[in-house]
Amino acid sequence: MVEIDACGFSCPIPVVKTMHGLENNPGEPVTVLVDSEVSRENVSRLAQSKGYTVKIEALAEGYKLILNPQSSESTG
Repeated sequence: MVEIDACGFSCPIPVVKTMHGLENNPGEPVTVLVDSEVSRENVSRLAQSKGYTVKIEALAEGYKLILNPQSSESTG
């Protein structure tokens, strides 16, 4: 699994880092660490627009977003 640490960066950097991670690892789960609600929401929207499901875990220092590609069977 690919892990992207975008803590300490303000948007759009977490989104850009996530986009690169998704493009460079197609079909693989990607974990993204962010430390703000804005980044959490923006990365979640990006992932969903690219066909990924998003699971969010609250951490003491921010959020862990687990992005999983949806089955290609449903994209017909």
